[in-house]
Amino acid sequence: MNQRRQEVLPTLPWWRVRMVWLVIGGPLVVVAASFVTLALALKHPDPVLKPQPQAHGAEVPAVTARNHAANPVPPREPR
Repeated sequence: MNQRRQEVLPTLPWWRVRMVWLVIGGPLVVVAASFVTLALALKHPDPVLKPQPQAHGAEVPAVTARNHAANPVPPREPR
């Protein structure tokens, strides 16, 4: 009668498994990068731009075309 001997493989602790560090490390890097981005955004905010003057005369069709290209929703007619 042949008895098969089952070998018991030693199990590694979870911190010794490399795949665990890939699974945990990716999101940790993203969270750290988001805090860096937040710090940069709070330290160097974008300046507030002054409103540009309204178009006059011959510029009106060009400004209307530019606005339509940026937002193709037709303008509403004033009531």
